[in-house]
Order: sequence, then structure tokens, then C-alpha cells
Amino acid sequence: GTSAMSDAQWSAIMLGDEAYAGSKSFFKFRDAVTRVTGYKHVVPAHQGRGAEHILMMMMVKPGDRVLGNMHFDTTQGHILLRGAEPVNLLGAEGYVVESQELFKGNMDLEALERELAEHGRDKVPFVIMTVTCNSNGGQPVSMANIRAASAIARKHGVPFFFDCARFAENAYFIKTREPGYAQKSVLEIAQEMFACGDGCVMSSKKDALVNIGGFAAFRDEETYQRALEWVIPFEGFATYGGMAGHDMEALAVGLGEVVNADYLEDRIGQIAYLAQLLQDAGVPVITPSGGHGVYVDAKSMLPHMPQSEFPAQALTVELYVEGGVRGVELGTCAFGRTDPLSGETIYPELELVRLAVPRRVYTDRHMKCVARAFEGVMARRDSIRGLRITYQAPVLRHFTARFERL
Repeated sequence: GTSAMSDAQWSAIMLGDEAYAGSKSFFKFRDAVTRVTGYKHVVPAHQGRGAEHILMMMMVKPGDRVLGNMHFDTTQGHILLRGAEPVNLLGAEGYVVESQELFKGNMDLEALERELAEHGRDKVPFVIMTVTCNSNGGQPVSMANIRAASAIARKHGVPFFFDCARFAENAYFIKTREPGYAQKSVLEIAQEMFACGDGCVMSSKKDALVNIGGFAAFRDEETYQRALEWVIPFEGFATYGGMAGHDMEALAVGLGEVVNADYLEDRIGQIAYLAQLLQDAGVPVITPSGGHGVYVDAKSMLPHMPQSEFPAQALTVELYVEGGVRGVELGTCAFGRTDPLSGETIYPELELVRLAVPRRVYTDRHMKCVARAFEGVMARRDSIRGLRITYQAPVLRHFTARFERL
């Protein structure tokens, strides 16, 4: 599920102004976004993928190459729907499950330079940095890497955006892991991070601590005006964009709460606790643990199963059967796709089960229940069978696909 809202957020809901145009709640929301990001031009969306849709529709054309550290599923889906190519430039350490590199979400800067030198502004509409990097374990991106990637993009005249759903968690990792930032507040670090970009998209269910909503924000007015051309027909008017006034009120409060270092210490500490419980049970997980969940390496846990049999999906099923624990597959079903030229399946390098932990919801006792369920699955892992798809949609198939056991 989504995060639990605070008493202050629930109180703010009662102040919601539901005016179609000029809602007072919008201006509170806009000011809260600007305080964190520095971007003055903000468009609300019903959730993160609505903001992604706006960005892709106004900037991406068929044949383009959209560069990122590692695109998440909806981002990749939107790019493919535009007839463009999602290009992941994650550093090599980001694919090594056992690597102890502290910033495994970092972009390969040499690869970024090569891509931009070869394809240029005509084929690369923007570079997008996902913080934290969801697809490889909620892994953080260092400030040094953000600065360098931004500088390379600017050198080539290419806009630099953030997918900032988990910006506060990324800022906290910078504070605790990167030299020179220990004495800075999480808010100051976030502001420094956003200063490197031209805009952002956000799913507010994550680090805005609300149950619904999202936004896109831009540094310059021209890009904002272009965005409005897509917001109004697809999301709603410029001052609500698919969100109720009361949700904008709660979002504004959440953006203030999420940069509290004590909250983040507890939040990220709980993820580390679950990771340690699973490691103690012999479950292979991505290390060091990330910001919002623990990611289990299905390839290592089910070595007898080829990727063509969806090992991460099979493990997700077994976990639910064993303990009623709902994880999500981030492997062949989510990220595998067919090569349009050869017709062969392109398999992802990582085959993961994500155990994302909602914010301010569960206790450590719940984490022990998850670990106990995994112990049961581990005891019979050699007998777990693979799956085959019986139904799939052409895009983002993992949301609605159906399977049967082999």
C-alpha cells in the first residue's frame, strides 16, 4: 500500500479548496514544491505517470533516445509508446548484487558523454536521473555524479531532469555517505541536487507522503507553457491537474515532513533491518540496502530456473502463498522486451523481487513476519516451478499479465 499520512496532513485535508480555477490549495502546493526544488513553474498531475506522460508527449518523438541512469517501468513504457528508445546508462557497479559501492544508482559518465557526442540534441530530447534508482534496489545517486552528469548534458545543450519520487531518501544517503555533507540538512542537500536540473517529475505517493498525486516542475516558463498544452486536455486545469484541492493540501505538508532527518533515519533503518533479517536467513539481497525496499536476487535464489520462466515472478507467487506477503517482480516480465528486428527476447540484467515498505505503516514485528515467510520459501526453493504467460498487454504487461505454472 501507500504511506500513512500524519495528523497534520489529515488536518490539512479539511482546508482543501476545490475551486476549478485559482484554488488556494494549489498555491500552497506550488510554493511547497518550489521551496524544495527551486522550480517556480509547477503543474499538478493525478500521479507520477501522468507527469511522465506530459513530459514525454511534449519532448519525445519517434526515433529519439532518452538517456537515464536506469528507467523505471512506467518511464520506459511511456518512451516506447512514443516510438523512442529508453537507454539505461547505469554504472557497472549498479548491476552487481553483492557490490558494496555506496552509490550504485550513479550514471556511467563516460557512456553519457559517448551517447551525447554521437546522437546530440537532435536525437536526445533530455537526460533523466532517477533518484533513488528504483530498478536496481532503491540505490542512491551521489551529488558528485549528479553534478557531473548535469554538466555533460549542459555542454551538449540537452535538458537535465529528475525523476524525484524518492528525492529525500537520496538526499539522506548523500548526507550520511558522501564526504562534505554530514553537517548539511536534508532540505539543503535536496535543494543543491535540484539546482543541477532543469525540472523534475514526481510520483507523490513516495516522498510526498500522500496516497495519490504527482507533479512536473520546470525552471523556465517556456517549458511550463508547453507542458500546459498537454496538462489541460489530459489531466485537468493548470491549478488542479487531476488532483483534488484537499490532496494538494496534504501533499504540501508532506513535502515539509519528508525532509526531517529523524524520520528518514527511522525509515531507512527499517529497510536495513529487513535486509539483515533476510540475509541472516540466507536470502540473497542487493547490498547495501536501498531507501524504500529490499530487493531479492531471484537468479541466485532460484538458480535452476532460466529467465524465460520468469523466476522473479515465480518467487513473488511463492512468497504470497507462503506468508501472504505481496512483493513485486522487477525482472523479465517488467523489463524484458522483444527486439523489433530479430524478434528475440531481450532479457534484463537483473531479476529481482522488490519488497517495498510503505512509509510510517509497519513495525519491526511485521518485518520479522516477512523474513519468516522467506524462510519457508527457502526451504523448498529447489522444487519451485517456473511460469509461462497466458495473457499479456503490449505495453507495461506486468501490471495485468496472467500466468500458469509449468
